Amino acid sequence: MMKIRYVVAIAFLLLFANVNAQADCILGVGVTNDSIISDIFQLNEMQREKLESFSGEIKYRNDVLSNELENVKNRHPQSSVKELQQLADEYKSVMDSMGRVQKMIDKRMLALFNSKQYDLYLSLCKNASRSPYIVVPAVYTDSISSENR
Repeated sequence: MMKIRYVVAIAFLLLFANVNAQADCILGVGVTNDSIISDIFQLNEMQREKLESFSGEIKYRNDVLSNELENVKNRHPQSSVKELQQLADEYKSVMDSMGRVQKMIDKRMLALFNSKQYDLYLSLCKNASRSPYIVVPAVYTDSISSENR
């Protein structure tokens, strides 16, 4: 009886942990319109150029991965449960790759933010109950007030 309670308690804790886990707070480079990101975070010229470059990079990478998904679907047999499970595993692997690419590009963009832009990102993530990516904001000479020089 004690063993059953222990198993139920552990199962409940694992379920509770999964329910309360926060999703990553993606910036959405390549997904969100560049002008929206630029306007919200008041990006400078260099940041806007990098945003455009990163957007193109993620679109290219996702196109390659989308083609890979299509190939997996078209080439993989789907006549048994085992084959369907293998297909699902391969599909999940490619989707995970897409998520890793998004995270990498978002982090590269966030690393270009100054402290005020990054603080705004943190605030938006908090309001959305999302886990922000942790990066060290850039310091720009034009961002330093004259009293700090």
